[in-house]
Amino acid sequence: MGLLARLRKEWFIIGIVLVILSAKLQPSVGVKGGPLKPEITIAYVAVSLIFFNSGLSLKTEELTSALLHVRLHLFVQSFTLIFFPLAVWLLLQVLTLTTIDQWLLKGLQTVSCMPPPVSSAVILTKAVGGNEAAAIFNSAFGSFLGIVVTPLLLLLFLGSSSSVPFTSIFSQLFMTVVVPLILGQACRGFLREFLERRRPPFSAISSAVLLMIIYTTFCDTFSNPNIELDPTSLLLVVLIIFSIQVSFMLLTFGISTRSGSRFSPADTVAIMFCSTHKSLTLGIPMLKIVFEGYEHLSLISVPLLIYHPAQILLGSILVPTIRSWMASRQKGIKLSNLQPI
Repeated sequence: MGLLARLRKEWFIIGIVLVILSAKLQPSVGVKGGPLKPEITIAYVAVSLIFFNSGLSLKTEELTSALLHVRLHLFVQSFTLIFFPLAVWLLLQVLTLTTIDQWLLKGLQTVSCMPPPVSSAVILTKAVGGNEAAAIFNSAFGSFLGIVVTPLLLLLFLGSSSSVPFTSIFSQLFMTVVVPLILGQACRGFLREFLERRRPPFSAISSAVLLMIIYTTFCDTFSNPNIELDPTSLLLVVLIIFSIQVSFMLLTFGISTRSGSRFSPADTVAIMFCSTHKSLTLGIPMLKIVFEGYEHLSLISVPLLIYHPAQILLGSILVPTIRSWMASRQKGIKLSNLQPI
């Protein structure tokens, strides 16, 4: 494979590196209130575009089928909003005995309480060729569930007396997730023949939007003047975050592929990403609401700022491997079905 062909094939990973470098060199461009206005272009336009794109590209019968996949939805939501917080809480009982900054450890607990993201899990599932419909449903449903569950988990594990404006968060999610998805499906009804004939690059469009989200995320991280960290603690937290993600992806992979699980390879892909990814878009506003006035809010926020780009980077790196595994499994299933009885 020539260099140009290789670059074209790996354009998304190359794009991630470039946007991170750009954010480091000029973070003021993508911060809140900056020229890109991410509080509008990202929080509303980018997320809405991703779900409109998904609604437009997804066959209605596939989405309907996904709604009925109750076992998969129950697994994902239980893992991300029950098992994940409890497992991290147990881990922190050990880590509190170390010299790691205690506010960073509290930040790890807040990460565990977050709902699934409304973008990255869907895009990575689609990039691999997994069950995109299930990923969309769980991202949307998990986000709505997180409006109630996440603040309660934060209060349970960390404590706060602040009230949470559920109505405003719910309305934002409805407008940026549900409405664009419905509009996309409605437009597909009128454009079905055109879409099937021309086959627009839906995946590339969503990936390009995700690069914009990554860029503004790192702009916020690099431009935050209130973050004063012990380098050793920060490095250890980064390693812990990657360890958690890899361990939980392996755990969900092992559970969903064991004999008797009845999950298809495509289901496994959706489960791995949706169960282990956490939302920054919802997470940071929730932290600011629930812990308003906390002196160490910036430190508590750091693990979530790390976790979000880390999950995208790790997921992007694993895409070729997971795609190859899924292709081989599906090929094996087809061959077994062709065997004479």
